[in-house]
Amino acid sequence: MSLRPVTVLVSASGAPGTAALLRALRENGEREVRLVGTDMSERSVGRHLCNAFHLVPPGSDAGFADAILGIVERERVDVVLPQSSFDLEGLAAHRDRFPVPVLVSGPDTIHRSNDKAESYALLQRIGVAAPAFRRVNGAAQVATAAAELGYPDRPVCFKPVFSSGSRGFRVLDPTVDRAHQLLHERPGSVAMRLEEAVELLPDEGGPDLLVMELATGGERTIDGIADGERVVLGHAKTREAMRAGLAMYFVTLDDSALEEIADRIVAELGIEWFFNIQLVGEHVIEVNPRISTVVYQEDLNLPYLGVKRALGEVGDDELTALRSRVRPGRTALRYFDQLEWG
Repeated sequence: MSLRPVTVLVSASGAPGTAALLRALRENGEREVRLVGTDMSERSVGRHLCNAFHLVPPGSDAGFADAILGIVERERVDVVLPQSSFDLEGLAAHRDRFPVPVLVSGPDTIHRSNDKAESYALLQRIGVAAPAFRRVNGAAQVATAAAELGYPDRPVCFKPVFSSGSRGFRVLDPTVDRAHQLLHERPGSVAMRLEEAVELLPDEGGPDLLVMELATGGERTIDGIADGERVVLGHAKTREAMRAGLAMYFVTLDDSALEEIADRIVAELGIEWFFNIQLVGEHVIEVNPRISTVVYQEDLNLPYLGVKRALGEVGDDELTALRSRVRPGRTALRYFDQLEWG
């Protein structure tokens, strides 16, 4: 018996992972999936890859949830799948108003995950390794916090308390070679000296910043689906070959310790639906309660399984049984592509 067609709304459909995500939803091997993309930019690739496309306000706009709700009703959407961290808070606060499943955790979970200082404090409280940090505001407090964390004897780093996708992340390194950066590196290097950061930052005001220990070592993540208490289905992978703040190369891992860490974080934060947890070395540096880059397999399509779960077509025990399908060593290489028209 063939399954009925469904319509999935994918927000932030200009995000880097959009093409792979849409392809996975469409090429699920079971049913027709109609895709509705939304974005705040007309130049979103979702305009060209989705069956329908709508411009919406930014996720922080007071009218964002109403705009998405209106599209859900007009396009007869069955499931709402947000991609961007910036969309989560607005949708979480209004998810009970939607007549269809919105794959986002509750407002408290989203706030505590997006507030990096609160996340780090929570991680330390439950015994999960996280970088030492200071929550500060203004240039003087950045300088004081950097000194307390060991600068200039060792590099430290900082980023806004609320950020996404490496936005605002900088390494403070007294040994950085500015001439080499100028002549040999692409614009946008993340390393700078403390003196340069202090010169650029306001004396007070502006966003709260997180000055923290610079975690070192290999990068790993675990991605999956959670039920608010535990990881239902997940896969661990490396995170390598950074470009413009985005990882471009991944290899799946058999890492039971990472899965145990994810279970503890999910339970403490109450994460529902998709999540992504990032580590550098042994330190957890990011908890993202949303879908992120997935390593796809022909027999394990995580986004589509999430949609089926939302529709009540697959249960959590069935998803848990699929963990054995994750193939360690499965590799994903991201790359740039382009479209032409007109």
